[in-house]
Amino acid sequence: MTTTDLTDHIIELEQDYLVQTYKRPPFVLSHGEGAYLYDMEGKKYLDMVAGIAVNALGYADPDVTQALQQAAGGLIHVSNLYNTAPHAELAAALVEKSFADRVFFSNSGAEANEGAIKFARKMAYSKGFAEQKTQIVCFSHAFHGRTIGTVSLTPKEKYQKPFKPLMQNVIVSEFNDIEAAKNVIGTQTAAVIIEPIQGEGGIHAATAQFLQTLRDLCDQYDAVLIFDEVQCGMGRTGTLWAHEVSGVTPDIMTLAKPLAGGLPIGAILVTQEIADVMQPGDHGSTFAGGPLVTSIAKVVLDKVSQPDFIAHVNEIGDYFMERLSEINSPLITEIRGRGLMIGLEMTVDVNPLVAKGYEQGVLMVNAGENVMRFVPPLIIEKQH
Repeated sequence: MTTTDLTDHIIELEQDYLVQTYKRPPFVLSHGEGAYLYDMEGKKYLDMVAGIAVNALGYADPDVTQALQQAAGGLIHVSNLYNTAPHAELAAALVEKSFADRVFFSNSGAEANEGAIKFARKMAYSKGFAEQKTQIVCFSHAFHGRTIGTVSLTPKEKYQKPFKPLMQNVIVSEFNDIEAAKNVIGTQTAAVIIEPIQGEGGIHAATAQFLQTLRDLCDQYDAVLIFDEVQCGMGRTGTLWAHEVSGVTPDIMTLAKPLAGGLPIGAILVTQEIADVMQPGDHGSTFAGGPLVTSIAKVVLDKVSQPDFIAHVNEIGDYFMERLSEINSPLITEIRGRGLMIGLEMTVDVNPLVAKGYEQGVLMVNAGENVMRFVPPLIIEKQH
């Protein structure tokens, strides 16, 4: 069987046996190295997607590969009924490098956000507000996941309409609108959830003033402030955590995408006050924080959090924005973002450009119909 025949066979299997919720391009990826991916026929692609902001260290990173091989020879899974060294050591490292006092591991970003909402609801319940303090405030253009709970916090009609009724007591306020936030956050609010830089919603950054206002309102009304850094966290925006530049600290931060270099993991980072209301049996996860995936996450976190690595993200991000700004086209309306999380807004649908990129050996992804999103591996260089 030729490589072309094998490619056709794999695509046929995908179309015959997988639920068709994705529109995949007509090639089959087989391996990668650095910032490049290769398909089964040997074509090389420069990756500007990184598995949707996941593969921070690109492909075939030697430290990740070595850690994976070593971890695979030990324990892969034992469940959360037992202690293992990697999950405890990773939790300690995350606490050391953030505002948090405690960590709960999950398997994905959506699951981390689901857990964050449960933690916030339990916080209200523990203070005697079981019925009157259940409101969750989110913002326009947000994306927090695709479970019933998190899609309820993702105010986009095409994501929500087929699955209604959704979670109740969700209020959608306008992103970066201080007065609108003041009008909806009150005594009935259990939690406010926001992405410091929105990903799927088009690469929009929350202003420091807006985040500070949310912090003040949450303090005033005894509500929990949740920062969703599933996509914008872990060095992506030129600081280890995207909210750092604002000087505002949340009560809960959720992580996922890049944390384990491509293996599935999520994390809920919380203050001690939040942790204290959670008791044995309140929350759990069979696979979360397994020894193999947390072994890899320790390696990724250590590499990404190095000052030289963060400086590189800033340098390349600035250079990328500079080069994009040199494109003289009336179709481009704005270039925005921070670090290596960049959005190129256009007057046209960008999906045909994504398809053209496949022909030219470049993988790209949109963030809404008219925004091209660039979230390459953080190891990308100027030559790329």
